[in-house]
Amino acid sequence: MVVPRWTVRVFLAALILLSATTLAVGYVEAERSSQQVTGDPSVEQAFRTGNRSPVVDERDGITVIATDSNAYIGDESDGARALAELVAFAPDGRIFYYQNDHTRYWDVDPVEGTTSTVEFVYADHLDASQCGGETDCTRNGIERVDLMTGERTQIYSRITPGKHSTRWHDVDRIDDEHLLVADIYQDRVFVVNTTNEIIEWEWDAQTDYDVDETGGPFPSDWTHLNDVEYVEIDGRPVVMVSLRNQDQVVFIDMEEGLMEEWTLGSEDDYDTIYEQHNPDFIPEERGGPAVLVADSENGRVIEYQREDGSWVQSWTWTDERMRWPRDADRLPNGNTLITDSNGDRVLEVDPNGTVVWSATIGFPYEAERLGTGDESAGGQSAVALGLPSQTLDDLDTSVQTQVTETLPPDIVNAISYVFPRWVGTIEVLAVLILIGTVVTWMALEYRWAGYSIGLRIPISLRRRQS
Repeated sequence: MVVPRWTVRVFLAALILLSATTLAVGYVEAERSSQQVTGDPSVEQAFRTGNRSPVVDERDGITVIATDSNAYIGDESDGARALAELVAFAPDGRIFYYQNDHTRYWDVDPVEGTTSTVEFVYADHLDASQCGGETDCTRNGIERVDLMTGERTQIYSRITPGKHSTRWHDVDRIDDEHLLVADIYQDRVFVVNTTNEIIEWEWDAQTDYDVDETGGPFPSDWTHLNDVEYVEIDGRPVVMVSLRNQDQVVFIDMEEGLMEEWTLGSEDDYDTIYEQHNPDFIPEERGGPAVLVADSENGRVIEYQREDGSWVQSWTWTDERMRWPRDADRLPNGNTLITDSNGDRVLEVDPNGTVVWSATIGFPYEAERLGTGDESAGGQSAVALGLPSQTLDDLDTSVQTQVTETLPPDIVNAISYVFPRWVGTIEVLAVLILIGTVVTWMALEYRWAGYSIGLRIPISLRRRQS
């Protein structure tokens, strides 16, 4: 049976119309709801207007959030993810502090002995003239700010070449003089004395890992070393390191080296962790040893408990909106504070798995609740708390979530990172269908027309003889 050409044309036209309508509706709805800014309109507009009335729900303590950006150099526009911010919400839900003069914001930590002072890691993209060379570069720095007074102090900074995978994501303070730095550019961690800027200790990932057999491309983005934490295990000083591209959280004895038997995860073992961010160590005195980690590409927060010399999964949480979590902190009250970057929100989950507080904000990277300790320092392990897990299998998911689940997580997150915020999975499918339909129609029309192209000089176009 031969299908009439007019039938095929009507079918293709209907596909084009349906795809175009889907894109138009997605764009119009986004314009209507977000007023051309990311995150929640009331929050984002308050950032820009200086409005200081409550824009999120009340919560005990000040919540500090560092947001990421995909800006190349500075504040190019108010478009999706072009502007990074450091913001603090007061307990009553109003904006307590705000700044946006760095290109990217990453780790943020409370300063011990203070009630309203934090240190944060930033990156400033600089052009070649500012770098004193022929290529662009990045200034990676640590800055301290008193959220009450706005007083700011530069602590330490270094220049790295380029702008991709040269930006430091995390720094951990050891004492008044020493910082532990996650150097993503050189695939190492080091301790620097900030009084004289002398590096007093370092661990290079090449000491224990083969650049040809593990991770991403070397040297451009081999480990993507995105987090570091100073801990103590059996009274020994140990550094916990997140090697994102190796899908591993590793432990380095500062005197003996890699504690191989303590490694959590293995490369491409995506069931354990998949390109994780910001693992937090929970010590034995709080129910550990345990590691709470944002399992980013798997779209979940997960915890592992140390049992009989091995890591055993003890808790996991996600919901239908979770896309790309990059931070999770266990609070002293048993709740978990989660930062979901591609979900454009920071949320607090109680021990029963219920969301009890959330702030919708564009592309957050990390969050801290002041007065609860640094990261998960004040919280207990899931085992100690008896936390029940929650996964997507427990939820009634939307059609879009079900479609999203059929795509690889890295594809979904790449879509969320690159495309405008109004472009979701449904809109991407509409784009693919639209392009495929147009190309197919053009090929069919060419075939039906009976023309052929002759490859000779001059190029000739002639009708084929039937």
